[in-house]
Amino acid sequence: MDPTVPPLAYAAVLLGAMLHAGWNVVVRHGRDRAFETALVVAGGAVLALLILPFLRQPAAAAWPHLLLSCLLHVAYFGLLAAAYERAGVAVVYPLMRGVAPLLVLLVAVWWFAEPLTPLVWVGVLTLCAGVLLMRGRPRPDAGAGQMYALANAVVIAAYTLNDAAGVRLSGAPVAYALWIFPLTAFPTLVWLRRGAGTSATPSPGLKMMTWSDVLRGLGGGASSLASYALALWALTVAPVAPVAALRETAMLFGVALARLTLHERVPARTWVAVLLIALGAAALRLG
Repeated sequence: MDPTVPPLAYAAVLLGAMLHAGWNVVVRHGRDRAFETALVVAGGAVLALLILPFLRQPAAAAWPHLLLSCLLHVAYFGLLAAAYERAGVAVVYPLMRGVAPLLVLLVAVWWFAEPLTPLVWVGVLTLCAGVLLMRGRPRPDAGAGQMYALANAVVIAAYTLNDAAGVRLSGAPVAYALWIFPLTAFPTLVWLRRGAGTSATPSPGLKMMTWSDVLRGLGGGASSLASYALALWALTVAPVAPVAALRETAMLFGVALARLTLHERVPARTWVAVLLIALGAAALRLG
Protein backbone atom coordinates (compact mmCIF):
# COMPACT_ATOMS: atom_id res chain seq x y z
CA MET A 1 0.00 0.00 0.00
CA ASP A 2 1.08 3.55 -0.73
CA PRO A 3 2.21 5.05 2.62
CA THR A 4 1.05 8.50 1.47
CA VAL A 5 -2.56 7.34 1.20
CA PRO A 6 -4.63 7.49 4.42
CA PRO A 7 -5.45 3.96 5.65
CA LEU A 8 -9.03 5.19 6.11
CA ALA A 9 -9.32 5.44 2.31
CA TYR A 10 -8.54 1.75 1.90
CA ALA A 11 -10.94 0.90 4.72
CA ALA A 12 -13.68 2.93 3.02
CA VAL A 13 -13.21 1.11 -0.28
CA LEU A 14 -13.28 -2.29 1.43
CA LEU A 15 -16.43 -1.35 3.35
CA GLY A 16 -18.04 -0.15 0.13
CA ALA A 17 -17.13 -3.41 -1.60
CA MET A 18 -18.66 -5.39 1.26
CA LEU A 19 -21.87 -3.31 1.16
CA HIS A 20 -22.20 -3.86 -2.59
CA ALA A 21 -21.74 -7.60 -2.18
CA GLY A 22 -24.13 -7.55 0.78
CA TRP A 23 -27.16 -6.20 -1.05
CA ASN A 24 -26.60 -8.75 -3.82
CA VAL A 25 -26.68 -11.50 -1.19
CA VAL A 26 -29.94 -10.08 0.20
CA VAL A 27 -31.52 -10.18 -3.27
CA ARG A 28 -30.50 -13.80 -3.72
CA HIS A 29 -31.70 -14.74 -0.22
CA GLY A 30 -35.31 -13.78 -0.90
CA ARG A 31 -37.77 -16.26 -2.35
CA ASP A 32 -38.95 -13.79 -5.00
CA ARG A 33 -35.81 -12.27 -6.50
CA ALA A 34 -37.75 -9.84 -8.68
CA PHE A 35 -39.49 -8.49 -5.58
CA GLU A 36 -36.22 -8.22 -3.65
CA THR A 37 -34.59 -6.40 -6.57
CA ALA A 38 -37.56 -4.04 -6.73
CA LEU A 39 -37.14 -3.27 -3.03
CA VAL A 40 -33.51 -2.26 -3.54
CA VAL A 41 -34.40 -0.04 -6.52
CA ALA A 42 -37.28 1.62 -4.66
CA GLY A 43 -35.24 2.09 -1.49
CA GLY A 44 -32.39 3.68 -3.42
CA ALA A 45 -34.83 5.96 -5.25
CA VAL A 46 -36.41 7.22 -2.02
CA LEU A 47 -33.06 7.94 -0.40
CA ALA A 48 -31.69 9.61 -3.54
CA LEU A 49 -34.71 11.91 -3.77
CA LEU A 50 -34.15 12.98 -0.16
CA ILE A 51 -30.55 13.94 -0.93
CA LEU A 52 -30.83 15.43 -4.45
CA PRO A 53 -32.47 18.79 -3.48
CA PHE A 54 -29.32 19.70 -1.55
CA LEU A 55 -26.91 19.01 -4.41
CA ARG A 56 -25.82 20.90 -7.48
CA GLN A 57 -27.78 19.49 -10.42
CA PRO A 58 -26.35 18.00 -13.63
CA ALA A 59 -25.97 20.24 -16.67
CA ALA A 60 -28.51 19.92 -19.48
CA ALA A 61 -25.94 18.25 -21.74
CA ALA A 62 -25.75 15.27 -19.38
CA TRP A 63 -29.47 14.42 -19.41
CA PRO A 64 -29.47 12.39 -22.65
CA HIS A 65 -26.82 10.20 -21.04
CA LEU A 66 -28.89 9.96 -17.86
CA LEU A 67 -31.95 8.82 -19.81
CA LEU A 68 -29.92 6.20 -21.69
CA SER A 69 -28.42 5.09 -18.37
CA CYS A 70 -31.98 4.72 -17.04
CA LEU A 71 -32.86 2.27 -19.83
CA LEU A 72 -29.64 0.32 -19.32
CA HIS A 73 -30.20 0.10 -15.57
CA VAL A 74 -33.71 -1.25 -16.12
CA ALA A 75 -32.11 -4.05 -18.15
CA TYR A 76 -29.43 -4.45 -15.46
CA PHE A 77 -31.89 -4.96 -12.61
CA GLY A 78 -34.08 -7.26 -14.69
CA LEU A 79 -31.14 -9.46 -15.68
CA LEU A 80 -29.88 -9.37 -12.09
CA ALA A 81 -33.16 -10.79 -10.81
CA ALA A 82 -33.20 -13.40 -13.57
CA ALA A 83 -29.62 -14.49 -12.85
CA TYR A 84 -30.19 -14.86 -9.10
CA GLU A 85 -33.39 -16.79 -9.78
CA ARG A 86 -31.31 -19.44 -11.54
CA ALA A 87 -27.91 -19.48 -9.83
CA GLY A 88 -26.21 -18.47 -6.60
CA VAL A 89 -24.13 -15.42 -5.75
CA ALA A 90 -20.90 -17.42 -6.00
CA VAL A 91 -21.69 -18.12 -9.66
CA VAL A 92 -23.37 -14.89 -10.80
CA TYR A 93 -21.64 -12.07 -8.93
CA PRO A 94 -18.00 -12.68 -10.00
CA LEU A 95 -18.99 -13.07 -13.65
CA MET A 96 -20.96 -9.81 -13.71
CA ARG A 97 -18.33 -7.77 -11.90
CA GLY A 98 -15.31 -9.38 -13.56
CA VAL A 99 -16.31 -9.55 -17.21
CA ALA A 100 -17.67 -5.97 -17.38
CA PRO A 101 -14.27 -4.19 -17.01
CA LEU A 102 -12.81 -6.54 -19.63
CA LEU A 103 -15.53 -5.51 -22.08
CA VAL A 104 -14.96 -1.82 -21.29
CA LEU A 105 -11.26 -2.31 -21.96
CA LEU A 106 -11.90 -4.04 -25.31
CA VAL A 107 -14.18 -1.19 -26.41
CA ALA A 108 -11.55 1.37 -25.36
CA VAL A 109 -8.87 -0.47 -27.34
CA TRP A 110 -11.10 -0.72 -30.41
CA TRP A 111 -12.68 2.75 -30.24
CA PHE A 112 -9.81 4.83 -28.94
CA ALA A 113 -6.91 2.66 -30.14
CA GLU A 114 -5.49 2.60 -26.62
CA PRO A 115 -2.35 0.43 -26.31
CA LEU A 116 -2.29 -2.47 -23.86
CA THR A 117 0.43 -2.40 -21.21
CA PRO A 118 2.09 -5.64 -20.06
CA LEU A 119 0.10 -5.49 -16.79
CA VAL A 120 -3.16 -5.17 -18.73
CA TRP A 121 -2.23 -8.19 -20.85
CA VAL A 122 -1.63 -10.15 -17.65
CA GLY A 123 -5.00 -8.99 -16.38
CA VAL A 124 -6.80 -9.99 -19.57
CA LEU A 125 -5.28 -13.48 -19.59
CA THR A 126 -5.87 -14.01 -15.87
CA LEU A 127 -9.48 -12.84 -16.03
CA CYS A 128 -10.21 -14.99 -19.09
CA ALA A 129 -8.71 -18.01 -17.35
CA GLY A 130 -10.98 -17.40 -14.36
CA VAL A 131 -14.09 -17.04 -16.54
CA LEU A 132 -13.26 -20.24 -18.45
CA LEU A 133 -12.71 -22.06 -15.17
CA MET A 134 -16.02 -20.75 -13.84
CA ARG A 135 -17.83 -21.68 -17.06
CA GLY A 136 -16.27 -25.12 -17.33
CA ARG A 137 -18.73 -27.95 -16.72
CA PRO A 138 -21.43 -25.82 -15.05
CA ARG A 139 -24.19 -27.56 -13.14
CA PRO A 140 -27.40 -27.73 -15.20
CA ASP A 141 -29.20 -25.41 -12.78
CA ALA A 142 -26.36 -22.86 -12.88
CA GLY A 143 -25.75 -22.67 -16.64
CA ALA A 144 -28.72 -20.38 -17.32
CA GLY A 145 -27.70 -18.15 -14.41
CA GLN A 146 -24.22 -17.83 -15.89
CA MET A 147 -25.65 -16.77 -19.24
CA TYR A 148 -27.79 -14.09 -17.61
CA ALA A 149 -24.74 -12.93 -15.64
CA LEU A 150 -22.65 -12.64 -18.81
CA ALA A 151 -25.47 -10.78 -20.55
CA ASN A 152 -25.60 -8.40 -17.60
CA ALA A 153 -21.85 -7.86 -17.84
CA VAL A 154 -22.50 -6.46 -21.34
CA VAL A 155 -25.14 -4.11 -19.89
CA ILE A 156 -22.78 -3.02 -17.08
CA ALA A 157 -20.04 -2.27 -19.62
CA ALA A 158 -22.53 -0.26 -21.71
CA TYR A 159 -23.73 1.92 -18.84
CA THR A 160 -20.16 2.34 -17.58
CA LEU A 161 -19.08 3.78 -20.92
CA ASN A 162 -22.23 5.90 -21.20
CA ASP A 163 -21.92 7.27 -17.66
CA ALA A 164 -18.22 7.99 -18.11
CA ALA A 165 -19.22 10.45 -20.83
CA GLY A 166 -22.30 11.72 -19.03
CA VAL A 167 -20.65 12.44 -15.71
CA ARG A 168 -17.98 14.55 -17.44
CA LEU A 169 -20.68 16.69 -19.03
CA SER A 170 -22.74 16.94 -15.86
CA GLY A 171 -20.45 19.09 -13.72
CA ALA A 172 -22.12 17.36 -10.75
CA PRO A 173 -20.98 13.72 -10.54
CA VAL A 174 -22.73 12.88 -7.26
CA ALA A 175 -26.10 14.22 -8.39
CA TYR A 176 -25.67 12.47 -11.75
CA ALA A 177 -25.17 9.13 -10.02
CA LEU A 178 -28.09 9.66 -7.62
CA TRP A 179 -30.54 10.62 -10.37
CA ILE A 180 -30.10 7.16 -11.88
CA PHE A 181 -32.09 5.60 -9.02
CA PRO A 182 -35.34 7.60 -9.26
CA LEU A 183 -35.21 7.65 -13.07
CA THR A 184 -34.79 3.89 -13.12
CA ALA A 185 -37.29 3.06 -10.39
CA PHE A 186 -40.65 3.32 -12.17
CA PRO A 187 -39.84 1.40 -15.39
CA THR A 188 -37.92 -1.20 -13.39
CA LEU A 189 -40.83 -1.77 -11.00
CA VAL A 190 -43.24 -2.08 -13.95
CA TRP A 191 -41.00 -4.62 -15.67
CA LEU A 192 -40.43 -6.68 -12.54
CA ARG A 193 -44.15 -6.55 -11.68
CA ARG A 194 -45.03 -8.05 -15.05
CA GLY A 195 -42.40 -10.76 -14.76
CA ALA A 196 -40.73 -9.88 -18.08
CA GLY A 197 -38.90 -13.17 -18.04
CA THR A 198 -36.99 -12.26 -14.89
CA SER A 199 -37.75 -15.41 -12.96
CA ALA A 200 -38.02 -19.08 -13.67
CA THR A 201 -41.57 -18.93 -12.24
CA PRO A 202 -42.70 -15.32 -12.72
CA SER A 203 -44.79 -14.01 -9.85
CA PRO A 204 -48.19 -12.52 -10.71
CA GLY A 205 -47.12 -9.18 -9.30
CA LEU A 206 -45.32 -7.36 -6.56
CA LYS A 207 -47.08 -8.22 -3.31
CA MET A 208 -48.21 -5.84 -0.60
CA MET A 209 -45.20 -4.70 1.37
CA THR A 210 -44.68 -5.24 5.08
CA TRP A 211 -42.52 -3.13 7.38
CA SER A 212 -39.85 -5.80 7.05
CA ASP A 213 -39.93 -5.33 3.27
CA VAL A 214 -39.65 -1.56 3.66
CA LEU A 215 -36.64 -1.89 5.95
CA ARG A 216 -34.93 -4.34 3.57
CA GLY A 217 -35.54 -2.01 0.66
CA LEU A 218 -34.15 1.01 2.48
CA GLY A 219 -31.21 -1.05 3.72
CA GLY A 220 -30.43 -2.37 0.25
CA GLY A 221 -30.80 1.06 -1.31
CA ALA A 222 -28.64 2.63 1.41
CA SER A 223 -25.98 -0.05 0.89
CA SER A 224 -25.90 0.65 -2.84
CA LEU A 225 -25.68 4.42 -2.36
CA ALA A 226 -23.11 4.14 0.45
CA SER A 227 -20.94 1.82 -1.62
CA TYR A 228 -20.74 4.43 -4.35
CA ALA A 229 -20.28 7.33 -1.90
CA LEU A 230 -17.41 5.60 -0.08
CA ALA A 231 -15.60 4.87 -3.34
CA LEU A 232 -16.17 8.46 -4.48
CA TRP A 233 -14.75 9.82 -1.23
CA ALA A 234 -11.73 7.51 -1.45
CA LEU A 235 -11.01 8.84 -4.95
CA THR A 236 -10.65 12.33 -3.47
CA VAL A 237 -7.80 11.28 -1.15
CA ALA A 238 -6.19 8.35 -3.00
CA PRO A 239 -5.02 7.56 -6.55
CA VAL A 240 -7.69 6.20 -8.90
CA ALA A 241 -5.91 2.96 -9.86
CA PRO A 242 -5.51 1.38 -6.40
CA VAL A 243 -9.02 2.43 -5.36
CA ALA A 244 -10.55 0.89 -8.49
CA ALA A 245 -8.47 -2.27 -8.07
CA LEU A 246 -9.36 -2.64 -4.41
CA ARG A 247 -13.07 -2.46 -5.23
CA GLU A 248 -12.71 -5.81 -6.99
CA THR A 249 -12.50 -7.43 -3.55
CA ALA A 250 -16.30 -7.21 -3.69
CA MET A 251 -16.20 -10.49 -5.64
CA LEU A 252 -14.44 -12.25 -2.78
CA PHE A 253 -16.79 -10.67 -0.22
CA GLY A 254 -19.76 -11.79 -2.30
CA VAL A 255 -18.66 -15.42 -2.44
CA ALA A 256 -17.67 -15.45 1.25
CA LEU A 257 -21.02 -13.95 2.32
CA ALA A 258 -22.89 -16.40 0.11
CA ARG A 259 -21.05 -19.27 1.75
CA LEU A 260 -21.54 -17.99 5.30
CA THR A 261 -25.09 -16.63 5.15
CA LEU A 262 -26.75 -18.54 2.30
CA HIS A 263 -24.76 -21.74 2.81
CA GLU A 264 -24.04 -21.95 -0.91
CA ARG A 265 -21.75 -24.77 -1.94
CA VAL A 266 -18.48 -23.21 -3.13
CA PRO A 267 -16.07 -25.88 -4.39
CA ALA A 268 -12.33 -25.24 -4.62
CA ARG A 269 -12.65 -24.82 -8.40
CA THR A 270 -15.01 -21.87 -7.91
CA TRP A 271 -12.75 -20.23 -5.31
CA VAL A 272 -9.81 -20.44 -7.72
CA ALA A 273 -11.94 -19.04 -10.56
CA VAL A 274 -13.19 -16.13 -8.43
CA LEU A 275 -9.66 -15.32 -7.28
CA LEU A 276 -8.41 -15.30 -10.88
CA ILE A 277 -11.29 -13.07 -12.00
CA ALA A 278 -10.70 -10.64 -9.10
CA LEU A 279 -6.94 -10.49 -9.70
CA GLY A 280 -7.45 -10.07 -13.44
CA ALA A 281 -9.99 -7.26 -12.98
CA ALA A 282 -7.68 -5.55 -10.48
CA ALA A 283 -4.79 -5.75 -12.96
CA LEU A 284 -6.98 -4.14 -15.64
CA ARG A 285 -7.75 -1.27 -13.25
CA LEU A 286 -4.10 -0.82 -12.30
CA GLY A 287 -2.86 -1.10 -15.86
